[in-house]
Amino acid sequence: MAPILVIKLGALGDFILSYRAMTAIRAHHRDAALALLTIPSLAPLARATGLFDDIWCDDRPKAYQPAAWLRLARRLNGAGFVRVYDLQTNDRTGHYFRLMGWPFAARRPEWSGIVRGCSHRHDAPDRTNQHTLERQADQLAVAGIGVADYPPLDLSWVPTDLSRHGFAGTGKPFALLVPGGSAGHPEKRWPAACYGALAAALAEKGVTPVIIGTAIEAGACAETAAATPAAVNLCGDSPILDTMALARQAALAVGNDTGPMHLIAAMGCSCVSLFSASSSPVRNRPRGPYEGPGAIAPPSGRRRETVTVLQESDLGDLALERVLAALPVS
Repeated sequence: MAPILVIKLGALGDFILSYRAMTAIRAHHRDAALALLTIPSLAPLARATGLFDDIWCDDRPKAYQPAAWLRLARRLNGAGFVRVYDLQTNDRTGHYFRLMGWPFAARRPEWSGIVRGCSHRHDAPDRTNQHTLERQADQLAVAGIGVADYPPLDLSWVPTDLSRHGFAGTGKPFALLVPGGSAGHPEKRWPAACYGALAAALAEKGVTPVIIGTAIEAGACAETAAATPAAVNLCGDSPILDTMALARQAALAVGNDTGPMHLIAAMGCSCVSLFSASSSPVRNRPRGPYEGPGAIAPPSGRRRETVTVLQESDLGDLALERVLAALPVS
């Protein structure tokens, strides 16, 4: 079997948006040995998809670590890849392209990406203004994988057992709230006090607010949960696959421009995604399973678009009433 390499290093939201391109690559190279080069934190998710025969974790060597670069060059070239799909398309993976050739190997593999000199270069002038789903579909088309070749989106590998979450088995609706986000970009966060007010408003409507976040977002999650005794705070206890399983049953979700919202939207959950002026929903908004390459048909009575975007230059100016009006519950 001719070995094929896919490169997708992160982050979480980008990885989820790249999942459809990965399924198209797997379907196109059905009999190939398909390997993924990714970051360690995403390896468990990559394994869960079942798409890859082998998963490599990238140590991302620094410029001052020549021995590490040499080890990486020997490993990349020693695997004998005949084609590489670079879904990361940044300066680092451009360096990896240059590693995969002389003097480390007799020939460079076919390469789908944007680096100058690669065999299947995606150099469309508007690529940086495209959403990830459409940009990657265009990139794969250059390499011979058309949109018609995308298999229907399959998320059957996401677990269904939510028995450890008592609120999910009561039959009472619950909403996922994601008040955190990148620590380096606080401007991407709607204030935690606003999430608290939203949690209280949802509780008054009979909807249990469930707060999702990591340990580094504990402050925002705790402030949100403190607004109502009905809240369930899963901060630090919401791993990737759990979050996706919860999204399958949640009535709705509200969150910032952050990775977990991509997990939640991918499951078909009705989402309200909040953006500041510092990021572009045109390029980066979460996408549901009923639109884009490989989309599946929505259930009867369900609208195709599951994500509503609200954008305010400064999220501190986003009124609670505007968010409430966007929710799919009265």
